[in-house]
Amino acid sequence: MVNFLKYRTATALSSLALMIAFGGFAFYKYQTRGSVYSYSVDFTGGTQVLFGFDQPVDSGLIRQIIVDNGWQNASTREFADNEVLVRVKEFESDTVGLGERMRNVLQKELPNNNVKTLQTESVGAGVGADLRAKSLYAIVVALLFMLGYIALRFWSFAFATGAILALVHDAIVMLAIFLFLDREISINFIAAILTVLGYSINDTIVIFSQIREFMKRRKGESLDVLVNDSLNYTLRRTILTGLSTGLPVMVMLIFGGEALRDFSLALLIGIIFGTYSSVYIASPIMMLLQPKQ
Repeated sequence: MVNFLKYRTATALSSLALMIAFGGFAFYKYQTRGSVYSYSVDFTGGTQVLFGFDQPVDSGLIRQIIVDNGWQNASTREFADNEVLVRVKEFESDTVGLGERMRNVLQKELPNNNVKTLQTESVGAGVGADLRAKSLYAIVVALLFMLGYIALRFWSFAFATGAILALVHDAIVMLAIFLFLDREISINFIAAILTVLGYSINDTIVIFSQIREFMKRRKGESLDVLVNDSLNYTLRRTILTGLSTGLPVMVMLIFGGEALRDFSLALLIGIIFGTYSSVYIASPIMMLLQPKQ
């Protein structure tokens, strides 16, 4: 039997250190580039086109070619597999046509390198700002609904607080790791956060249900013993659930290409830390707030 609670102080300090590092790095990013994150066209508006090349290419050269041909304020991001993402502020209803014109320009300047258009996206500035506000609203509403569900399900302030703080922890960890890796925030990332919140709360509910059952059946026993027994009792299910969801996501991360990379990366981070938070965030916080039997 694993003594999970033996490590709760160390894990709490580790999570606290990650939060502090996230706050410090976010402040540094804001001071150096004016914003904490870089955002996709989903939120900023404009057009982005993902190009694929048969041979390695310098993203700086691609940006210069795009700017020299009339698309000002262009930015580029280089990925593996000879892929370069080009982002411009211009917005056109004929997104495919704009991407094709860019491809033709690049092909003309790089005649020995076959240029392919892999993905094209375009969003108006007003739509992007509205989408960013609605994404934040969706996350807040999801957390509030989950808080209400947990409160009604267990009729306990301690259980509800532990579950919600674990979810907040998961969301912050995903944001922190994306900041450390300098990955952009897109609508796919928001979808991944909402998916992970649902996954994590399900794992937490299973553990909390077992704790509540042991509390009813084994009155008078230490809460530490009941919680640790519950974690061990549900350990097999937790491992099987984590593996069955994590392995397909890992395959998608490796073979899904750049279009799915951020989404699958966010999901994988969320699955790992969603499992971690159910054990080392939700349960210890519940124990702190739970009245003694």
